[in-house]
Amino acid sequence: MISLNGSSFLNNSRYGVSKSIPQSHGRVQAPMVVSASSSNGRPGDRNVAVLKESTKRDGSPVIEVDPKSTVAGGVEDVYGEDQATEDQSVTPWSVSVASGYSLLRDPHHNKGLAFSEKERDAHYLRGLLPPVVVPQQLQVIKKKPQPSGHLICAFIIFLILEETTNDLSIVMLFTKQIKKLMHTIRQYQVPLQKYMAMMDIQEMNERLFYKLLMQNVEELLPVVYTPTVGEACQKYGSIFRRPQGLFISLKEKGKILEVLKNWPQRKIQVIVVTDGERILGLGDLGCQGMGIPVGKLSLYTALGGIRPSACLPITIDVGTNNEKLLNDEFYIGLRQKRATGQEYAELLHEFMTAVKQNYGEKVLIQFEDFANHNAFDLLEKYGTTHLVFNDDIQGTASVVLAGLMAALKLVGGTLAEHKFLFLGAGEAGTGIAELIALEMSKQTEAPLEQSRQRIWLVDSKGLIVRSRMESLQHFKKPWAHEHEPVKTLIDAIKAIKPTVLIGSSGVGRTFTKEVIEAMASLNEKPIVLALSNPTSQSECTAEEAYTWSQGRAIFASGSPFSPVEYEGKVYLSGQANNAYIFPGFGLGLIISGAIRVHDDMLLAASEALAAQVTPENFDEGLIYPPFTNIRKISAHIAASVAAKAYELGLATHLPRPQNLVAYAESCMYSPNYQNYR
Repeated sequence: MISLNGSSFLNNSRYGVSKSIPQSHGRVQAPMVVSASSSNGRPGDRNVAVLKESTKRDGSPVIEVDPKSTVAGGVEDVYGEDQATEDQSVTPWSVSVASGYSLLRDPHHNKGLAFSEKERDAHYLRGLLPPVVVPQQLQVIKKKPQPSGHLICAFIIFLILEETTNDLSIVMLFTKQIKKLMHTIRQYQVPLQKYMAMMDIQEMNERLFYKLLMQNVEELLPVVYTPTVGEACQKYGSIFRRPQGLFISLKEKGKILEVLKNWPQRKIQVIVVTDGERILGLGDLGCQGMGIPVGKLSLYTALGGIRPSACLPITIDVGTNNEKLLNDEFYIGLRQKRATGQEYAELLHEFMTAVKQNYGEKVLIQFEDFANHNAFDLLEKYGTTHLVFNDDIQGTASVVLAGLMAALKLVGGTLAEHKFLFLGAGEAGTGIAELIALEMSKQTEAPLEQSRQRIWLVDSKGLIVRSRMESLQHFKKPWAHEHEPVKTLIDAIKAIKPTVLIGSSGVGRTFTKEVIEAMASLNEKPIVLALSNPTSQSECTAEEAYTWSQGRAIFASGSPFSPVEYEGKVYLSGQANNAYIFPGFGLGLIISGAIRVHDDMLLAASEALAAQVTPENFDEGLIYPPFTNIRKISAHIAASVAAKAYELGLATHLPRPQNLVAYAESCMYSPNYQNYR
């Protein structure tokens, strides 16, 4: 770019404009800079340069455009696009350009996944797109009309624009928009169509999206998150439109800090990050796991009140071992086997260091859907140096413990008086087991090892017992008790005689009729929790649990099930959804300025959630409160977590507010429309 006096004042394309106007045919020379504005939110950044005709000393114009060369409407071909060929480079943004995030939302210049590696570096797109570069012809094939996308999008645009032209009060406008949009969404029977419609609304009108979600949370939660988000991740390559977060791959090794700075928002409070290796119960989905961080952060805002601009979804792409994806021409991630060992560890360490350097000590990093062997290692490694939280290990544990605390009011006794059997000994199963043992020890003042003796786990090889110690992964070893080997779940039930059966295996229909009947034969009110997601991976359905237990089971699941009628009585099953915990938990960390996560905070969150279950809920057979009150629930959880942070000396926001519940509510984001001057 050339200044008014002809000297160079921009040497870097970071500022969103090319270094000079292309000199094609010798006709276009140095422009005058009329205006410039920010593109990526960084002070001094510029993304617009307006070309203004000037004159040379001899009186001839700087821009000499052939008057015969015009586009439709008689507009001169200032950009040179009419005369350019595929072999001749065109740089239209030398005249008017947005760089980085803005460029991807400029329909005139955006190329989506077709941006080359060189262009991504030059125009600050690195990380804003998945690592794959897709030629235009493949984009054409990929973008063939789908039954859900374009018709929904077009109608939603019509509804929004129609309402904005009417002279109505803001409240009336919001109400009418939401009513119309919900009517439209309900017309679609396929959950993925509803998911794509919601994503369209979020893209076009963020406040309306969150208002819609908050007012219809029980209906739309399964749409924007589990179980529908699982299918969205499986088909992410086909439905991908615009990036909603950062993609950090092995290509970015050595420059992750630079990639983080490409994100337009500077004040980030919560990051949800995945490497896509264990998405729900669906396995390795690689780069397509981005749907999980996006969905989680939508809930952080809708349910926990965290500002959308303070949330950053990130996918770490180290490859995939999913052969189907590697052979899929529409796969958007790295086409290589997963990096492991030192290469993986170095990339993650650079990421963690860069996040702390760029966003500070108090940014919450939530690990999501990492495989067992990495999830525990990352939590252990960075738990003492960063504000980190693993929802699969800690969030799941906290919400299940809350459900058990509530269930005890129906079956009686204390935690220490019950016996627990898990099917599944991965990060979720062992995380739940450990938090139950911690709460048990807290209540009884018994050693943790003694409390663990009440908890048994079954993995793919059978009951975890001491004779298997040498072959066990390190996170399973605390649960290897003295007992003869047992190969099957049904035999383990007969041997251990548990009062509580918890499924976290990720394998569907493993709680068979024989299993449920065995639990019912041992207990008047067996507690059965089928936690695996999505619905297809649930260990059993609500109908199966109630029918096979003759209506005596106290049941909850990870995915939602419809009410069940058995012998004239309607049973409502609770959903042990992590969304009860993590939004309020994160809010509590933020409002207290916590610098580390402590196990006592998780126990405080569980106790706060259990306390929200009313006698009316119990009468309906529920061990969790309805989601309709989720913001109130989140505020109470946030207050309890913050109180514990202050008690432990981990809070930095001083002085402590007198009423933490009221303070939490006052800090929550509101999606209501604002009046503009």
